[in-house]
Amino acid sequence: MPVPHVDYAVVGGLRDDYFITPDGQTHLHQLGGNALYAAVGARLWARSPAESVGLIARVGANFPAEWLDEIAQRGIDVGGVVVRPEALDTRTFYAYRSLEDRDDTDPAAHFRRIGQPLPLALAGYATSTEGQEDPAQFSPLGVRPEEVAAHYLEGRAFHLAPYDFAVHAAMPELIRRRPGRILTCDPSIRYMQPRYAREVEDIIRQLDAFLPSEMETRAFFGGALDDLWQTADAFGAMGAKCVVLKLGARGQFVYDAPTRRRWHVPAYPSRVVDVTGAGDAYCGGFLFGLTETGDPLQAALLGCVSASLVVEGTGALYALGYAPEQLAARLEAVRAAVKAI
Repeated sequence: MPVPHVDYAVVGGLRDDYFITPDGQTHLHQLGGNALYAAVGARLWARSPAESVGLIARVGANFPAEWLDEIAQRGIDVGGVVVRPEALDTRTFYAYRSLEDRDDTDPAAHFRRIGQPLPLALAGYATSTEGQEDPAQFSPLGVRPEEVAAHYLEGRAFHLAPYDFAVHAAMPELIRRRPGRILTCDPSIRYMQPRYAREVEDIIRQLDAFLPSEMETRAFFGGALDDLWQTADAFGAMGAKCVVLKLGARGQFVYDAPTRRRWHVPAYPSRVVDVTGAGDAYCGGFLFGLTETGDPLQAALLGCVSASLVVEGTGALYALGYAPEQLAARLEAVRAAVKAI
């Protein structure tokens, strides 16, 4: 049997999600994780076996095997998922007060708010990102470089989804051992702080694209830079060839550092049901577009469409039900709305 080949690999988390939507609906024990949402964002555009998408993640023996089967059945490779023999906690809780206001702390308070008891599965839950800010220590769910499947390292492009600081610090050197690979990163809010400026810059200088949110960007500069285009220029000066500032419902600012070109890409006017994973799906679509075209604007358009599809339903795999014609129509609509700055 031939060794599988994965062109687009996403490094990040696979999670067991528990969440409350803005209208008070609960979703318990749902397959999720930023790596999966990003992989979906890329998989939407992959139309042939030569454009395979896969996951690099770490889970425990208690992670449902049927979930991995379901992911594989939907066309995303799971050969890079490390399944440890011990049980590992992959629970993630979050609650939306509105589409723009998400809180991932104190689940008991949120369930009281909607008049429901705390699910037994969330007993003892604190946070899903504990320890992610440590640049030298891998969390139990953090993939170690030596655990990455060899055939994945032959891929064309890699995306680092929000994850352990130690993973983000270690992976670029591993990936860059093979020339010509595309590498993008969406940082974790846990380490986007001024005190980690030097370590973050060490990551950024190895990237083809850096894709932080507005919140992460402002946290990193700590008020030293208020203008977002100035922050994009600063990230570019650190070495990122392209910088995308994700602005939620306001779209994205896209900055091409070598040419200093700037664009505002507005969000597609989706019928929003659940914004979970929108930023991750954007990054997956962006990775695919940048690798296929080398054009940061075209990459941003694909990312925008990926995000627009994910938010129209609930669940990480929902968006894979859209037809190619629907993607193409949205792509042209977003292209027409782009503004050069």
